[in-house]
Amino acid sequence: MKKVLNTFLKASALCVSIGMIGAVTPASAKDVVKIAFVGPLTGGSSSIGLGGRNSADLAIRLRNADPKSKYTYELVVQDDECRPNIGVQVATKVAADKSIVAGVTHYCSAVAIATTGVYHRFGMPAIVWGAVLPEVTYGNDYKEVFRVNGTMINQNEVAVKFMADLGYKNWGVIHDTTDYGKGHNEYFTKYLKEHNGVILSSFGVTAEQQDFTTELTKLRETKPQVLFFGGLTPLGVRIRTQMDKLGIKSVFQGTSGIKSDAYIEGVGPALAEGSLSFLEGAPLEKLPGGQFFSEQYAQQKYGEKPEAYGPFSFTAANLIMDAVEQVGPDRKKVLAALSETKNVDTIIGKVTFDDHGQNIVPLVTKYVVDDGKWVVWEDSHYGSGSKKLPGL
Repeated sequence: MKKVLNTFLKASALCVSIGMIGAVTPASAKDVVKIAFVGPLTGGSSSIGLGGRNSADLAIRLRNADPKSKYTYELVVQDDECRPNIGVQVATKVAADKSIVAGVTHYCSAVAIATTGVYHRFGMPAIVWGAVLPEVTYGNDYKEVFRVNGTMINQNEVAVKFMADLGYKNWGVIHDTTDYGKGHNEYFTKYLKEHNGVILSSFGVTAEQQDFTTELTKLRETKPQVLFFGGLTPLGVRIRTQMDKLGIKSVFQGTSGIKSDAYIEGVGPALAEGSLSFLEGAPLEKLPGGQFFSEQYAQQKYGEKPEAYGPFSFTAANLIMDAVEQVGPDRKKVLAALSETKNVDTIIGKVTFDDHGQNIVPLVTKYVVDDGKWVVWEDSHYGSGSKKLPGL
């Protein structure tokens, strides 16, 4: 399979020579190949979804700027609203459209797990770009479903060890009752037991719940050093805000679901300070193609940031286009080519799909909100020791 970094660099050189990627017109007409993008473009997780959409769009623009590309690519965008029922509808829509060869699909785990059967039934290759529920790839034998990001298994193993090594011994837990929240709670609890951590109180809440006075009051009585939150940004904002109103000083330990600027904006920099998140892969500035991606993304003047999972969306789109360039716009052939992905150079590092279509992600990065920004722990004031988390 063609190495995507070489493609990026060639496209970049071409863009520089003409001054603007979007102005490129192919010298001769090429067949159009459609690729779907599906993610949450509205609702509480829209900042992540829009960043993912823009990143897939960037991959398309760069590929169309490459004169050596055999095809002209078109991105068909659908909003799954981070809702399983809507996700199934739009997944069915794109999968039933035989002109769409493959898809870059889903940030929300509850949606991703609900749609796996759709892609399998229609035989459409789909590369998940953000959902972390392990069962998306490991809970079935659907060869059509791949994933470039890691899973919550990786996240929670690292997160628990990290917190235990800091000296924390007891936790309160609030998780949403979607597959995402329940999955995080399952793996967090599993690894916490291995490190002799103690859960003093635990609550499952719906993603739509607004008032947490009852749960947080009971949690406050147990005085946990840490509140582990398994859920996405909108719910996390509400819980963190109400923690403050009730005088709860526990460390707010979130998952990758709160790793967005929207979390900091939602609670405000002061309340967000010291919040933790754990995300698979290296931070953008330390990715092999991070600088290239950042520069090209900035040139397009998108209205939204790429956010944490933009590079994964970009990578997924490029893997699909590489397969199409190799075997043509045929779903079965593209599926076979993607299944053979081994040590392929991408902006997120080498990608290898195992026999379940899961990329083997070797790294989970620890983040903390430091002076209003998400900062890699080792690079933060907390990592240097000049700031301290509460509760120790």
